[in-house]
Amino acid sequence: MKLNIPTMLTWLRILLIPIFVGAFYWPENLHKLSAMPSHSVNIFVTAVFAIASFTDWLDGYLARRWHQTSAFGAFLDPVADKLMVAAALIVLVEFGRVGAIVSLIIIGREIAVSALREWMAGDGEGGSMAVAMIGKVKTSVQMLAILFLLYWDNIHLGSMGTFQTQIVGHRLIEIAAFLTLLSMAYYLKVAWPKIKVK
Repeated sequence: MKLNIPTMLTWLRILLIPIFVGAFYWPENLHKLSAMPSHSVNIFVTAVFAIASFTDWLDGYLARRWHQTSAFGAFLDPVADKLMVAAALIVLVEFGRVGAIVSLIIIGREIAVSALREWMAGDGEGGSMAVAMIGKVKTSVQMLAILFLLYWDNIHLGSMGTFQTQIVGHRLIEIAAFLTLLSMAYYLKVAWPKIKVK
């Protein structure tokens, strides 16, 4: 395995997962896991998740710009993304910030599409399962929703009123779940001719 900066950024994203999850379970909060975390915890986990999300874009950009793409990097990058999203959603479910059904839709889709891509790649059809625009839009909406749900506290804008992150986060995660189903239907449609002959 050749270690380059894009790959190191992907590993960093994986290493950040236990940090932002662990912040919710810091010793001082262990006796009240069902309680809402403090504002400082919300800010910290939101910042860590934002950094991790940024590395998702940055490692791909640098890999293409510096011609440092590799088969291992192509494998590790989506794994890191899915671990990050799944960890965040599981924590958000435990603290009552997102519904279990929405989380199951998103996580289940990630597992199903990953398996489908792996199967298609094994048949030499991996190129046909490249990330589509609807998948990119879904990911963007999903990441923004998770950031709002991690932050959770309302943002006071002075005379402009209050930005209600909970409400916006809930609406965005519902939109992301809908886009998740649409993108899954798209990938199944692409793979269907291959599935039929099997």
